[in-house]
Amino acid sequence: MKTAADLIEPAVRRLLIVDGDPGTRRELRRACEQQAFQVVEAESSQLGLLRFEESSPSLVLLDSRLPDGSGLDLCRELRRLDADIPILIMGTSADEIDVVVALEVGADDYVTKPVRLRELLARMAAHLRKSRSNRGLQQRGRLEFKQLRLDLNERRVQRRAEASEPWEDLELTHTEFDLLAYLAVNAGRVLSRERILNTIWGYDYPIETRVIDVHVRNLRKKIEPEPSSPVLVLAVPGIGYRFTNSQD
Repeated sequence: MKTAADLIEPAVRRLLIVDGDPGTRRELRRACEQQAFQVVEAESSQLGLLRFEESSPSLVLLDSRLPDGSGLDLCRELRRLDADIPILIMGTSADEIDVVVALEVGADDYVTKPVRLRELLARMAAHLRKSRSNRGLQQRGRLEFKQLRLDLNERRVQRRAEASEPWEDLELTHTEFDLLAYLAVNAGRVLSRERILNTIWGYDYPIETRVIDVHVRNLRKKIEPEPSSPVLVLAVPGIGYRFTNSQD
């Protein structure tokens, strides 16, 4: 059976923890330093932004409620500064609407407080392992369809409505790009939610697959001509999703 230590990459990573509770920060620091993380702390939104710019972390743990404002607003600002860095929101509510809002402002994941440390470490490791799967995708180079073009090396996505129109650059989050790339590389194949979850997130713990549905909904808003009537990322009832290249 895998332990938390087995799930964390051995290389040192820099982690930014933004949380107003010193007890929570102390617990997270202790657990993460044992897994070879270099930990930077901030107790407020303002200080979190400053520490982010100073330390260039490889991953951020962010409380949804901070003493000087909303952690979601900070998440949105961090995502504006860096489209690729994994951001995990920590919140006290497990309601679906709170998860949806967190993902829509740019978070890659949402965990409920009180945090279960082993599960949190597993999720952190999964997000950091994405770079290895990304290298495999990059070997494919470029994927081009009638309405969509992906450059897997530059992590660039472009869209156009008609063949006669110029390509338009799209801004996708790190997770949205990984999800789109995985679906597009496997164009025409039905991919189950569990397979998508395991490939993109790499979780070794049972996680709500609704996370995938939220990311797909956000992705459709950016790539589909009519998000309410998708033609690129199609749902397969009871199974998962399929990227269709029928229009190329």
